[in-house]
Amino acid sequence: MAAGALVAALAWVLSGRPEVAWSAGYGALAVVVPAALMVRGLSRQAGVAGAALAGFFVWELVKVVLTVAMLLAAPRLVPDLSWLALLAGFVVAMKVYWVAMWLHPARRKSIVKI
Repeated sequence: MAAGALVAALAWVLSGRPEVAWSAGYGALAVVVPAALMVRGLSRQAGVAGAALAGFFVWELVKVVLTVAMLLAAPRLVPDLSWLALLAGFVVAMKVYWVAMWLHPARRKSIVKI
């Protein structure tokens, strides 16, 4: 969400137009809201591995459908929509996962010698 807000602010500063900032922010929201819903749905599941896997696929489908629905609704919800700014916010919000993973690598378990 912070990366989306940063892109929206940067879009506003560079373009001087608030509708460009709203477009970039909405693009980031089209990533963040469905992902948060998926995490919420997955965190409420408990059970056997097969059910967890099926739940993952269901929530992934919900995430994709909600993302597409939000993108289709964008022209009606964001006045004077800038598709380029929306795409920039969308891509930055998607790629911030990779940046976070790169900045915080998995901890390696030490090998105990016997």
